[in-house]
Amino acid sequence: MEYDHILIRYGELALKGKNRKKFVEKLQQNVQQKLTEFPDVKVKRTQGRMFILLNGNDPQPIMDKVRNVFGIHSLSLAIKVENDLEKMKEAAYYALTNAEKSKTFKVTVKRINKGFPVRSQELNQILGGYLLSNTNSYTVNVHSPDVEVRVEIRAEATYITSSVVRGAGGLPVGTSDKTLLLLSGGIDSPVAGYLAMKRGVQIEAIHFESPPFTSDRAKQKVLDLAEKLTKFGPSIKVHVVPFTKLQQRIFQETPDGYGMTVMRRMMLRISEKVCQNEGILSLTTGENLGQVASQTMTSMNTINEVTNYPIIRPLVTMDKDEIIEISKAIDTFDISIRPYEDCCTIFVPKAPKTKPKRDRVNYYESKFNYEELIKEAIDGIEVIKINDKKVEEDVFEGLF
Repeated sequence: MEYDHILIRYGELALKGKNRKKFVEKLQQNVQQKLTEFPDVKVKRTQGRMFILLNGNDPQPIMDKVRNVFGIHSLSLAIKVENDLEKMKEAAYYALTNAEKSKTFKVTVKRINKGFPVRSQELNQILGGYLLSNTNSYTVNVHSPDVEVRVEIRAEATYITSSVVRGAGGLPVGTSDKTLLLLSGGIDSPVAGYLAMKRGVQIEAIHFESPPFTSDRAKQKVLDLAEKLTKFGPSIKVHVVPFTKLQQRIFQETPDGYGMTVMRRMMLRISEKVCQNEGILSLTTGENLGQVASQTMTSMNTINEVTNYPIIRPLVTMDKDEIIEISKAIDTFDISIRPYEDCCTIFVPKAPKTKPKRDRVNYYESKFNYEELIKEAIDGIEVIKINDKKVEEDVFEGLF
């Protein structure tokens, strides 16, 4: 006997009412997509549960892949047996004796199949007594056991587990449409992308590069961050914008204190055009209220003027320590701190305005023809698709 299934439990999905089926179907699709390298592994679902059929595969690498899929509350290795009492005893014994560092246990029976002749409480006692009689080093602890042997009796079979692994939580990626993540290469933006994905949002990314002021290593840093985010969802398209010419013109034509504000507005204008072409409904940024001059309330108000698209800011109220903690947990921190500058750091004004006025910014923008420069930048966009360490490149066709 051995574990032959992984049992998947839903969390927030269970509360979705009439829309639940759509969410569960998307979760099943996302789980199966994560397991393409295991062609024999199948994903099926029954009422209130989803199961992965291992078909002889080592469960650990499969568990490692699936635990990062948003929408899963928890997972357990499971043994599937017939709805037969003797088979249940055998499987419960295996589940208990193969659990790590266990001295105490309890049995919890959930009888979804009410046609099974033995009631849950009685079956708790029968299985618990059997385990005590056939082992020497275990005792029962119903309040805080080392191992909880769970028995789920369903119509088609009984599933027995003894350990619970926490899942990623949230909603399945793809159930909340798509956003365009402004991915700079710093600590904040990949964390913002991760948190957006946790709410079911599928992401594409946009990155602004300014060669020769920014290097190929800075670009690679961003692609590596995007690859890390694919652990939690599907492939990610990264739109790399050649920003040098427009950025230089901004800082030539704009007073020093307003250059950063104008630059951010140009980024939003370009990002909005990409959204329109890709059918994307929102933008996501790593902005954090008050962290830098461009992230004051006044700055956000002035910068937001150029777009009607919703801007999702998952980090807006977080402390920096909280953001760093998440970045370490999702394994982006070490990439983010690589010492390669992005376009937001190479032209930093000495004294950027913390309360830039809309009328002043509009006046400075009217002094030069930025529309042509935006068109040129969009025409030169390079699209790179990141998917399980495979990179595909394309050239974005102009929108004008």
